[in-house]
Amino acid sequence: MTSAEFPTALILILGAAFVPLFRGWVRRAWLLLLPVLAFAHLVGLPHGSFGEVHVLDYTLVMMRVDRLSLLFGYVFLIAAALSAIYAMHHDDTLQHVAALVYSGSALGAVFAGDLLTLFIFWELTAVSSVLLMWARRTERAFGAGLRYVIIQLISGMLLLAGSLIYLQQGGSLAFEHFTLAQPGAWLILAAFGIKSSFPLLHNWLQDAYPEATETGTVVLSAFTTKLGIYALARGFAGTEMLIWVGTVMTAFPIFYAVIENDLRRVLAYSMTNQLGFMVVGIGLGTELALNGAVAHAFADILFKALLFMSMGAVLLRTGTVKGTDLGGLYKSMPWTTGFCIVGAASISAFPLFSGFVTKSMVMAAAASEGHPLVWLVLLFASAGVFHHAGIKIPYFAFFAHDSGIRCREAPLNMLIAMALAAALCIGIGSFPAALYALLPYPVTYVPYTSGHVLAQLQLLVFSALAFAWLMRTGIYPPELHSVNLDFDWFYRRLGARAAAGLVTGSSALYQHIAAHAQRALRGALAQGERYYGTDGLLARTRTTGSMVMWVAILLVFYLVLYYV
Repeated sequence: MTSAEFPTALILILGAAFVPLFRGWVRRAWLLLLPVLAFAHLVGLPHGSFGEVHVLDYTLVMMRVDRLSLLFGYVFLIAAALSAIYAMHHDDTLQHVAALVYSGSALGAVFAGDLLTLFIFWELTAVSSVLLMWARRTERAFGAGLRYVIIQLISGMLLLAGSLIYLQQGGSLAFEHFTLAQPGAWLILAAFGIKSSFPLLHNWLQDAYPEATETGTVVLSAFTTKLGIYALARGFAGTEMLIWVGTVMTAFPIFYAVIENDLRRVLAYSMTNQLGFMVVGIGLGTELALNGAVAHAFADILFKALLFMSMGAVLLRTGTVKGTDLGGLYKSMPWTTGFCIVGAASISAFPLFSGFVTKSMVMAAAASEGHPLVWLVLLFASAGVFHHAGIKIPYFAFFAHDSGIRCREAPLNMLIAMALAAALCIGIGSFPAALYALLPYPVTYVPYTSGHVLAQLQLLVFSALAFAWLMRTGIYPPELHSVNLDFDWFYRRLGARAAAGLVTGSSALYQHIAAHAQRALRGALAQGERYYGTDGLLARTRTTGSMVMWVAILLVFYLVLYYV
């Protein structure tokens, strides 16, 4: 077997089996070594299909290596390494093993060249990732994790059903580009849409991610949704419907994020917002748009991880990430504050930060392809994300009113992970050519033009002024201890009622069947008593003569039957 034929994902998945055997610095070194080895394995791989496995009449491809899969492979392993460093302060074996299997499964799905291999790794990401929520060991985390894994498994079932329909109608198992006219394509698109947080299918993200551990949320933010984006870019690039789906995704989360009190849930809403830019780019389908979509996915993994890292550090030290309970933490956690501001500047697309050189590619593609309404919504969404992620997160966590909380700075390993993520955010924003060289198509786009820089600075300055004015006038929604109702309220409420109705109906049916069974049993016992009781017909004492007579009658009856 050549190096290219060995699935890179197995380095992480098999390596996870040895984690329980190690302790202390050996375990920490092993957790960091695995993604480094996997990254080294990817570097220099030739393009093509490798690791073919023949099952019946089908060929499964474990390693389909091209520029698209390599780009996501690189950033997934960078995220896995950063997450490993970030989690080094604790010794929870469950979380370490789950994180490695989860990241390895996402990597396996990215390099899958067929739908069956994709399905296997797709489901493995669901099963392994839910453990990062249950590792928090609270009732809320268990409930959220249960809802999460059900939805993710439904996504896998849709993928499998669509793949089988596509195969039976003359298609193949190859994971390639689909059109919505092909059989099973709608089911496959729905499966990808769940993972990509499509509107009305998005609530699992805001429900589950904020309930994970402080380290688990960082891992979760990197893989599941970006795997969905990769699958859409691979399978449905140029599908016009995605332009409008993505446009809606960029806009509606802003309103929820502005009124949300839980700052990790604010970041979860901003994740759907940023995914919308990527879905728009995939729907446009041009080289510039696809480059922008996958480049923004690369950048988003890093700056969203950095923001979740900063909020995870706050949660670790204070025990809360509620905006109402925080404020003034810059005095106790100055380094975490600085790194959070870098993440906020990156997601807000400040010049010299990563979002500036990636998000703008999608907006430029929308404008050049004649979609002015889409461009305007994206512009509004850019201003909105600056409000809720660029300003709200650092302002209410580290500044605003002084909550009086005094705590220690984040552990050293957390600070190192945040410093590395911040350096990557600044490096990509300042030197975009390195990222552009990895993109699927040649890049001619130039982000640093006077017009683009000036326009973006104007947008950011006026957004900041608007936030300040809203705060000064008291119009800005205050942080409240409340629960915001999203679309999941409908199916969770209806689901609870349906479950209660099912239980009630089943109980009534059971009681009805049990009553009939009891009556039948009593009748059978009465008949048994009649014949076999102490005074029953068959229990009476018979004379020898009568018994001989009955035996003789039976013999005669038998002989008659025999001769007849």
